[in-house]
Amino acid sequence: MSRFLLIGPPGAGKGTQAARLAEAYGIPAISTGDIFRFNVKNETELGKLAKSFMDRGEYVPDSVTNDLVRDRLSHEDAQAGFLLDGYPRTSDQVNELDSILADQGRALDAVIQLTAETDEVVRRLLNRAIEQGRTDDTEEVIRRRLEIYEAETAPLTSVYAGRGLVVMVDGLGAIDEVTERIREALDARLGVN
Repeated sequence: MSRFLLIGPPGAGKGTQAARLAEAYGIPAISTGDIFRFNVKNETELGKLAKSFMDRGEYVPDSVTNDLVRDRLSHEDAQAGFLLDGYPRTSDQVNELDSILADQGRALDAVIQLTAETDEVVRRLLNRAIEQGRTDDTEEVIRRRLEIYEAETAPLTSVYAGRGLVVMVDGLGAIDEVTERIREALDARLGVN
């Protein structure tokens, strides 16, 4: 069983690493963004509800997000494990994830925290903004997003660290090197030789 959370600041390479880890461990990479898009596209009841908030420019409430994640984790492909990216984001969502997993008789195996030096992340995100034509991604905006991430994620990280689940991995460097660092840290955490 491989049930993981992947957390890290914007620009740390979470999306890239999530796809690689999912393939390596034979588990689905599940991001809340993908869950929202799937349910909205397929016009599920939860998707319609989520879309009603998004169309008004509002955040989708925790209750709807939690229901979407609960539903996604009940799918057949997630029974042998999963890698969550983008959830939980709040302490209430941590409690809800605990409840979802307890209802299924499961628990998390590890929380992978990708770390990255702030100035390097800012440089990466500024380069990505230029490549993708994101004129609103200024250095000031990026630094503010990183401050928000730090303020919101630190409490979650401390909860999981208190449970002995966090493995910290340097997210900077060549993609293959970072993937190898994560796999080594997970294998050590899970007692795999």
